[in-house]
Amino acid sequence: MGKTIETIPRETMQAFVRYDWPGNIRQLRNVIERAVILSDGPVLQVSLRDLQTRTAPSPDKQLRTLAEAERHHILTALKESDWVLAGPKGAAALLGLNRSTLQFRMRKLGIVRPEAMWVGA
Repeated sequence: MGKTIETIPRETMQAFVRYDWPGNIRQLRNVIERAVILSDGPVLQVSLRDLQTRTAPSPDKQLRTLAEAERHHILTALKESDWVLAGPKGAAALLGLNRSTLQFRMRKLGIVRPEAMWVGA
């Protein structure tokens, strides 16, 4: 860039250290390159707003595995449809799936209709 950066402010360095860098080293490199481009003079100027520490997710909002999320989503649709799979108000329609695809995923994820649902059927 033809610029000489001689100083990185302490506040900026502390923000670099506190930030969790979800994009790893590539993200750090991009932030520094952008800062060099936008800096006027020998002091590296970084938008600290871009480096605010994100709070860790609370235990009840932590990410699930894809299979857990899919299982939860299918169970929600099944409960909403009273365990009806097919038809316009069935779980498959709510999920935007074919009935056979929903049945396959239910088998794969070990989802079975609760026994109490079969009583009186």
